[in-house]
Amino acid sequence: MAIAETKTARIETRVSAEQKELIERAAAYLGRSVSDFVLGNVEQAAKAVTEEHEKLKSDRQQSRMLIEPLLSPASPNKSLRAAARQHRKRVTSW
Repeated sequence: MAIAETKTARIETRVSAEQKELIERAAAYLGRSVSDFVLGNVEQAAKAVTEEHEKLKSDRQQSRMLIEPLLSPASPNKSLRAAARQHRKRVTSW
């Protein structure tokens, strides 16, 4: 069973009379309080925005990790140079 979290922080906002009436009507249709309706929808929207932002940030970081070595390759080390020499000796180009 979930432990109830104590709610102590507040968020306040001003809305027009039309917005308030619409929110109250929507909450009533769902049988929820205005606070529960607003909080549930705002939390859902906040999670979606946060997840999308963090996904894009992650995608950019992963792209950078892939592209940077291609744009600025490291110099070949001793083993790679030796392997290239062996390859040239064994493989005939047309």
